[in-house]
Amino acid sequence: MKSPHLTILGGGVCGLYAAQQALALGARVTLLEKEKTFGGLAAGHQRDGNWFDLGVHMLHAFDQQIFATCKEAMGTERLEVPLKSHIKWGGKIYHYPLRGRDILAGIPPLTLIRCLTGLFLAELESRFPSRPPGEDAESALIELYGLPLYEFFFENFTHRYWGIHPRELSAEFVRRKMPRLSAVDVFKNFLEKFRLSKPRDMTEGALRFETLHYSRTGAEALPRCLAEDLVKRGAHLLTNSAIERVHHHKGRIISVESKQEHHQDPEANYLSTIPLPEFIQKLNPAPPGEVLSAARNLRFKPMTVYALLVKKEQCMEALYTYYRDRIFHRVGEPKNAGLLVKPAGHTTLIVETTCEKGDSKWSGNAFPQILSDLAAEGLCEPKDIVSHHLIHAEHAYPIFAKGFEQDLKTITDYLAQFSNLRTTGRQGAFSYPNMHSAMRMGSEAAAELLEQ
Repeated sequence: MKSPHLTILGGGVCGLYAAQQALALGARVTLLEKEKTFGGLAAGHQRDGNWFDLGVHMLHAFDQQIFATCKEAMGTERLEVPLKSHIKWGGKIYHYPLRGRDILAGIPPLTLIRCLTGLFLAELESRFPSRPPGEDAESALIELYGLPLYEFFFENFTHRYWGIHPRELSAEFVRRKMPRLSAVDVFKNFLEKFRLSKPRDMTEGALRFETLHYSRTGAEALPRCLAEDLVKRGAHLLTNSAIERVHHHKGRIISVESKQEHHQDPEANYLSTIPLPEFIQKLNPAPPGEVLSAARNLRFKPMTVYALLVKKEQCMEALYTYYRDRIFHRVGEPKNAGLLVKPAGHTTLIVETTCEKGDSKWSGNAFPQILSDLAAEGLCEPKDIVSHHLIHAEHAYPIFAKGFEQDLKTITDYLAQFSNLRTTGRQGAFSYPNMHSAMRMGSEAAAELLEQ
């Protein structure tokens, strides 16, 4: 009997791990990736002999099955790295996620009393609700943390980061994206003991201590090793294969045209991890007008990384630091996680900025302000910069704008007619998983397709 065939669109970590699952289930695998290397948002980018990541992408060990697969594939290239992350807040550096003493030290006494009182009242409201939950992120944050803490900590940073006020974001944004504050969790635990707070899913708490997994060449090692393992096991992996058309007939995907060739197998199953709006636009025949309109309404927040080679041994103590009042929102120093940097006596910085395609941060015109803010933070001076490069991610973060749920439902309801198709991952499902969760999504989608 002929083995089932799974064609995967997109070679990020979600698609790569889906391919691992498909092989384990006895399927033949074809994977098409538009770039010249695998990894997607977790890919490495080599510039002038050094590796740069597109942000912070280190493997967790939360999912033991995924970790075991990745550990075996990476072999001796894997490095164990204790998490050490900071946030610059109120002019001082604190641990991230914030700890209880950080909250006490970082908020002026009168403001702290207001914040704790607001949090207490918000917890009472959650325990004995008097009104239905709000529909926007502002309402959701106030319901979760209280008005004073929202105004003091969340409102301005969320607005600056996303370029959208929390009133214009869906409440779903808070549930899927907003990080939890471990310091607040301590207070909530106290309230729970006296039955003054609604019991919570304990997975929501922010983690203070973790072991991450990295390599001497950065994030590029994990997708490269997974891809090499797939090829050894018989998978057919193609790069430089951007998807141009996806043909369907009578409720089935029947073929895919890539930049290189036409992949036709009416009996194959198809798993897409490419951005959902782009996938909709590539369907032939075209979807109904309301589906195309819904796809146009779904937007992603782009990101530009300023990848710097710095003539310093070290710029910061942490693996990465969040900043609330700078043009960048996070700066990482991968050398602190074991990255090999050349030449000796140098380090690299990953300076992350959310942006819009074509604006000053995307084009590089914001570089003088980047340098000024780095100097103001004491990380490096302009004279220390040996070289810099821009790395773009057009589809970095799905934007959960108010009303996106209906547009997403319109699309998923339409795609449900295709019995041999699943769309998954951050971009393919318009979701916001972390790296290991995206890999699990790919695995489950592949299993569902092949076992039906």
